Amino acid sequence: MMDTGKAWRSERLSALGSSIFSEVAAWKAAAAREGKDIIDLGIGSPDQPPTEKVRRALAEAALQAGNYAYPATKDGMPFKEAAAAWMKHRFGVTVDPASEMVTLLGSQDGLAHLAMAICDPGDAALLPNPGYPIYAGSLALAGVEAILMPLREENGYLPDLDAISVEEWQRSKFILLNYPNNPLSAVADLAFYEKVLVKAKEHGVLVVHDLAYSEMGFDGNEPPSILQLPGASEQAVEFHSMSKSFNMAGCRIGFLTGNREAVGALRELKANIDYGAFYPVQQAAVVALQEAMAAPDKPKVGKLYERRRDLFLDALRAEGWDMKLPKATMFVWAQLPKMAWDTGVAWTSRTISQEMLKATGVVVVPGEAFGTEGEGYVRIALVEDESRLLEAAARIGRFIRGELVIK
Repeated sequence: MMDTGKAWRSERLSALGSSIFSEVAAWKAAAAREGKDIIDLGIGSPDQPPTEKVRRALAEAALQAGNYAYPATKDGMPFKEAAAAWMKHRFGVTVDPASEMVTLLGSQDGLAHLAMAICDPGDAALLPNPGYPIYAGSLALAGVEAILMPLREENGYLPDLDAISVEEWQRSKFILLNYPNNPLSAVADLAFYEKVLVKAKEHGVLVVHDLAYSEMGFDGNEPPSILQLPGASEQAVEFHSMSKSFNMAGCRIGFLTGNREAVGALRELKANIDYGAFYPVQQAAVVALQEAMAAPDKPKVGKLYERRRDLFLDALRAEGWDMKLPKATMFVWAQLPKMAWDTGVAWTSRTISQEMLKATGVVVVPGEAFGTEGEGYVRIALVEDESRLLEAAARIGRFIRGELVIK
């Protein structure tokens, strides 16, 4: 074949910054080929299904012959109306489902496309570091500059708003926040959001809040919505997901709500990209939301992960790896353990994750996957049952002590 010098791969793909996840997948495959029993605590995919009622709703809707047209040709209001009712029930927030809400193929879909909808190439946005990889990836795809806000333990993993210069505020089109936080498991309160809104309003910056883990607060913590604050919908939008809170990750459905101009811009862009969520999935999501509203005293999904957190971290402490209790989410953000052996070079989040997987079959994600501030940490997902988590802790303990060293 003649070499024309043309590359059939865009340079922007190199700026997506999530190659470490591909590396972890390759490490996992290699360990499996070596016969390792894999305990995958890497990707935050729920290991539980949605309720039987939700599954039945999906199955029954999928059997209806009329539900196989493009979803956009059907009335998408039932899901948005249910989502608006849930926002009122859960947060006391009133939104107009017609003008202040857009249905998404999971919140990641919206996060990936929002910058394209509300920014122009050359604009800037304020992003957390560490942060979920699609935050920076979406800016790379849209040609938008990322101004990184370090999230550090001494500040409760909240951005120092006063450390952001006036020039950076003025250049930014939006500021992106995520509490409860992935990967940090940190939480924020309304007092913090109020400070953010004051700064954002002063500089004409949209506040984008990713609230995918709203139902995963621990120890009695009920994560709030930024839209609970008076006037917030004039300055903010918020992403919600059915994936983690309702165990519907594979269904790919969520929504954005808040400021109608920004929501409308994303709706307009999405109308040119896809035809919406499969209608039976929307109907199943309606049932999930209705179930949550009908049984407000029923424990949220966070209770499952809170029990797993307590069990797993107690076991890890007994094995020699002490870490702080996460306050929310399905993740543990863990500082690297003190190792009883070495490889001749300093441990990094990447090397410890790779060596741990090779030695034990336990998959964790290096903190560097989430940004420069993630070095020195790993993210552990509590997505296996209790017996497997205890087995993982036992293997990790042997690894820390050098009893499972791979030469």
